[in-house]
This record gives sequence, structure tokens and C-alpha cells, in this order.
Amino acid sequence: MELWFEERNTDDAYFALRVKKQLFSQKSDFQQIDIYDTYEFGLILVMDGAIMLTEKDEFIYHEMIVHVAMAVHPDVKKVLLIGGGDGGALRELCSYPGIEQIEMVEIDPLVVDVAKEYLPEVASAFSDPRLNLIFADGLRYVRHLKRSYDLMIIDSTDPFGPGESLFTREFYGNCSKGLREGGILINQHESPYYKNDAQEAHSIFKKTNQIFSTAKVYQAHIPTYPSGHWLFGFMSDSLDPIADHDPNRWESLNIKTRYYNSDLHKGAFSLPTYVKELLTEGKLIDE
Repeated sequence: MELWFEERNTDDAYFALRVKKQLFSQKSDFQQIDIYDTYEFGLILVMDGAIMLTEKDEFIYHEMIVHVAMAVHPDVKKVLLIGGGDGGALRELCSYPGIEQIEMVEIDPLVVDVAKEYLPEVASAFSDPRLNLIFADGLRYVRHLKRSYDLMIIDSTDPFGPGESLFTREFYGNCSKGLREGGILINQHESPYYKNDAQEAHSIFKKTNQIFSTAKVYQAHIPTYPSGHWLFGFMSDSLDPIADHDPNRWESLNIKTRYYNSDLHKGAFSLPTYVKELLTEGKLIDE
């Protein structure tokens, strides 16, 4: 008997992977967490029925949520990472010797424990001495921030369940108060394709565009995320992701990547017309 994992992207479309076996399944205080071993994508981490990462393509998401900002602001010293309990974004941040401190705020301790046990290559940086791991609600944590961070990364789940509060105007406003001059906020910005995801992407852009003087969106192709087309947000009050991009300086660091590079950096901000119309007008692809 064949075992398949199915993630429903809409009522009429789903993504399926053939599974060798299920390795872990437990409901934490916040969400259902599962680990499957699949034939095509290796081990996959699933939360509340949605794929968070797979061994085969996780590097794309984690490189793009970290290296774009670091190539614009290579002097980052202090980072606030909200979410990201699997450790992938942390791993990429720890490849920069100039970073002095990383505060990581994760709401669910079980996510970290599961990642360490089943995804050790992703969760390889939790022993880095620069890390201060805090188990807390991200929304509450940022309410009292002072301007002390050069970079904030919001590596959240989708805008439901434990990740829902990380998509509010209050949350983004409080994040802006915690950035130093020249600081950058990066978030995962959902997919522009399927209706519910696209509406959320428009909502995120509308909120952040009213808070930051620069709010731009960039993209990546991630095969196991809904539609394969995924967006990220770049926000700052003083830096522009293209005008302030310093490819020579970033390349001098000799950071090893498999997806991100300096040529891709510029192209990632060149959005398809339908995505531009979605972000600015809320126009959906089938309208």
C-alpha cells in the first residue's frame, strides 16, 4: 500500500509526495508537527498540514531570506530572528563572521527539538555562541523593543495559528521601532498565485508600505511551496535593496551558496506584471 502526503493549496488543487514512512507526529501546545521521509524530497517538516521545508529545496528559502539583506548591509552586527525554529535561517546567518549577536524568538520549543533530531544539517547552528534562543511569542516580544537591531528577519509560518499575529500592522510597526538607522526588516511574504495566499501578500504589502519609506518585494522559485512562486519583503527607512547593493563586498566574504548570487539579487526584484498589480492594486491573477 502506497503512502502519500497531500497538501491542499486550494479546494481544487493539491500537492502530493509519495512517502516512505512517517518518522514523527505530535501535537505541541501550538500546532501539529510531522516529519515524513519522502522519495523525491527527502525528509520534510510539516506543520498543521503545510510543508515548512524539505531537505531537497530548503536551501532556496533560507538563502533568500538571509543573503539579500546581508548583501545590502554587510556591516550587520545584531540580528533579531523571529520564528525559524527549524534553524535554516540561523545557519545562513552564522556563516557571517561579522555578526556579533543573534536573538532568536521562537514560540514553539518542540519545533527546535524536532529539527535538531531529524534535520541536523538544517539545525546545525544552534550551538553557535552568538545565539540567544528565547521561547516566546514574537508579537509580545517586539512590543517593547528599543532601536538596537541592524537586521530583523521574520521567518514565520503562514498567517494562521501561531504565526497569525506576525502579519499584523501592530507587529510591523513595533518591528520598525526596533531597527537602528540603516536597519533592514525581511519577511516571508507568501505566494502571489493562489487566491488566499495572494490576498495575504497584498495585505502584507499594504501594511508595510505605510510604515517603511522603502518596502519592496522580491521572489524565488521554491518547488514545494504553493505554486512554486514565493515572495519575500525588504523593508528599510534608509537602504534600498538595489541602489545600496554591494556585490563586490559581499562576494569578498566567500559565503558558499547554492541559489543566491549577486546577479540573481537584482533579478529577484524584477517582478512579473501580475505580481506588481497584485501588490499595488490587489488584483488577482484570475480577475
